[in-house]
Amino acid sequence: MKKTRKRVAILISGRGSNMVALIEAARARDYPAEIVLVVSNRPGARGLAVAKTKGVATTVVDHTGFATREAFEAALEAKLAAAEVEIVCLAGFMRVFTRSLVDRWRGRMLNIHPSLLPAFKGLDTHARALAAGVKTHGCSVHFVAHELDSGPIVMQATVPVLDDDDEEKLAARVLEEEHRIYPAVLRLLAEDRLKIEGERVIVAGGGKRVDLSPASPKP
Repeated sequence: MKKTRKRVAILISGRGSNMVALIEAARARDYPAEIVLVVSNRPGARGLAVAKTKGVATTVVDHTGFATREAFEAALEAKLAAAEVEIVCLAGFMRVFTRSLVDRWRGRMLNIHPSLLPAFKGLDTHARALAAGVKTHGCSVHFVAHELDSGPIVMQATVPVLDDDDEEKLAARVLEEEHRIYPAVLRLLAEDRLKIEGERVIVAGGGKRVDLSPASPKP
């Protein structure tokens, strides 16, 4: 019997760089998730056009058209329900959710952040890392929780901070790692291999290799 792939929506507000990494990974025949929808809260988000060129359905839920966060979230969740979405991946989605929505999607909503959490939550992470003089920087994929850029961490990747780094150079190296680990984490979640215990994430079958190599697209 053929296994059913988990249905995934990606939420974006801009160019959707990590969105592309997830879409490309999901093209592999053995990948356990399929990207069925890309949603943006900004009608002009560049990632919408990119997703369309890759054959992924897109929709817009413009937050400026709603009087409250709750109304916006109700419209968003209606789109997710219509697409029978099981997992949500945030990829540069610049909105803060209410506690009730976070609770409904507990264990099924992922985010990627360009720092080694809990360090440098929020914006301008690369500039702040350089200003702080850290020697190691990186990125984190975590489950979404009530507090911004918090929640149980699933996977992190590190890069060295070099003496001649500026914000752009450092960001580019971190972004390469983001594109590797986000698809790897989505695979683990879609395979039901992640268990949240307090603030820790336990990977079932911990001895099983986690593939961090770029996925091969369908022929």
